[in-house]
Amino acid sequence: MSTRDAEHSSSSAGPPVNPTRVLTGRVAPEAIRTLEIRRLPADVLQGYRALSDLAGAVSDAMDSLGLSGAIPAAILMPTLPGKSVVRQAITVRNVERSGELLDRVREGRNRMGEHEAYNLASPGDVIVIQGIVGVSNMGGQSATVAHRQQCVGAIIDGSYRDPDASRELAFPIWGKGVTPITGRWRVETVEINGNVVIAGIPVAAGDLVVADDAGVVFVPFDYAEAVLAAARHVDSADTRQKADIAKGVTLHDLAKTRYK
Repeated sequence: MSTRDAEHSSSSAGPPVNPTRVLTGRVAPEAIRTLEIRRLPADVLQGYRALSDLAGAVSDAMDSLGLSGAIPAAILMPTLPGKSVVRQAITVRNVERSGELLDRVREGRNRMGEHEAYNLASPGDVIVIQGIVGVSNMGGQSATVAHRQQCVGAIIDGSYRDPDASRELAFPIWGKGVTPITGRWRVETVEINGNVVIAGIPVAAGDLVVADDAGVVFVPFDYAEAVLAAARHVDSADTRQKADIAKGVTLHDLAKTRYK
């Protein structure tokens, strides 16, 4: 991956272009809100990974702090049972293209720009797409490029296609289902690394993404350490309760004990 040291920028003119970073041109430069996301300390990410009930503990911790960020797997379904991710978000915002479909096909111009997100990602990042339901926001070749760029998965508020690619690459996707319908003529990427809304939850580029079989939890960057502390408390309490159940503690005593 190329070295990237451009300053953050949210101006309408777009971020300054780092001469060592060659953009793909799939979206206009002004649509890229930042070339670099803020990075969480490695020990914070590792702390989340050590939780025994990942999404559940983080969801409970968010509740205790008055934060909303959890989305159940019934809404964003995982393609690969048993997979989990604890990584930061590279965001993509897609909108539906206007005009007649046949005119767009004849024009022959693909306005999807998720490849620019892969280009800007660092190894281990998660692609988070505010997309369109019913048409593909990520196809098999797109997932293959994301995997090649060492992204570890995708969260898609919308549909995707070619689920075999996800399975073959061990590249997990949490999304709203599979479709055969291409997004090539139907979807336009209007923003990279800006703010998106995923199943009603606001997400900023750089926010923490926690996902497993239970669903997805987005943790705002500035609250990542506070949520981790609360999640450790939840996880410890759950561990004590499980131990008491295994030891045969009576239901009467279990009911009287406040674990968290």
